[in-house]
Amino acid sequence: METATNGRGETFAGGRGAKIALALASLYLIWGSTYLAIRIAIDTLPPFLMAAARFVVAGGILVGWARRRGAPRPGLDLWKTATVAGILMFLGGNGSVVWAEQFVPSGLVALLVATVPLWIVLQDWVFGEGEAPGPGVMVGILLGFAGVVVLVSGSEIGRAGPEHLLGGVLVLLGAGSWAAGSLVARYGAHPPSAAMGNGMQMVAGGVSLLVLALVTGEAGSFNPAAASTPSILALLYLTVFGSILAFSAYIWLLRNTTPAVASTYAYVNPMVALLLGWALASEPLSLRTGLAAFVILSSVIMITLRPARGPSLRRRAG
Repeated sequence: METATNGRGETFAGGRGAKIALALASLYLIWGSTYLAIRIAIDTLPPFLMAAARFVVAGGILVGWARRRGAPRPGLDLWKTATVAGILMFLGGNGSVVWAEQFVPSGLVALLVATVPLWIVLQDWVFGEGEAPGPGVMVGILLGFAGVVVLVSGSEIGRAGPEHLLGGVLVLLGAGSWAAGSLVARYGAHPPSAAMGNGMQMVAGGVSLLVLALVTGEAGSFNPAAASTPSILALLYLTVFGSILAFSAYIWLLRNTTPAVASTYAYVNPMVALLLGWALASEPLSLRTGLAAFVILSSVIMITLRPARGPSLRRRAG
């Protein structure tokens, strides 16, 4: 029988191997491209309002799909967990991304978001049930944040202007918020259906983003006639491909291969985002950026491939 082998030496038979390869390719390309799609979307759409529409619609579709497949109606305890997790991940995590991309190149934002595994290990150790980081993991964490310093201190962020620096700092803090929300979702009450749980979190996060859009005046000042066709298409792409199709592929991977294989997106997506931003949006790709990318992604690989137990990387902020 024909087989396919992944990078960790695991062998998959024929058609299943092809499906796994296709699902991984969709994660790498779709989730890696969402950062550029966000930049295109917010060119003429208000950032928070755009993100709110994306997640309310995508979350509603996932919840409805799960219900049609027999998932029970979620109770108040499940909605409490989903609301806290959704606010932390989608308001704190994605909200910082969409605001920062008004100033910071999309590829650099993706690199800062790649620190989520570092935040998860630290927060799970301090606040959750995770083990204390061993010497190798601690080196990986320190290495990762050293890479962040190299990136943020460069001319594209730190010396580009106060908005750029604020954007970079907010994305880094947003990655920490996303990690906290992931741990809330992991340890809190959650439905047996992954699609239901994630859909609920998207709806809660989308509603919180809508509130922020109202508070900041985005919703009141937005003129729909000013929205360009590329921005509308980018929003549709983010909703359908980024939030629904790629997520479904990820859930399928978690059930048909190992979490280590499924989580390889964590260090492939930033490279895809960097290349797409450089090729399609003329974003800078300097030697400093390349060095920071190498350092940050090396640290992520060290942490995600560690033998110690810890939460799998179930979400990403783009």
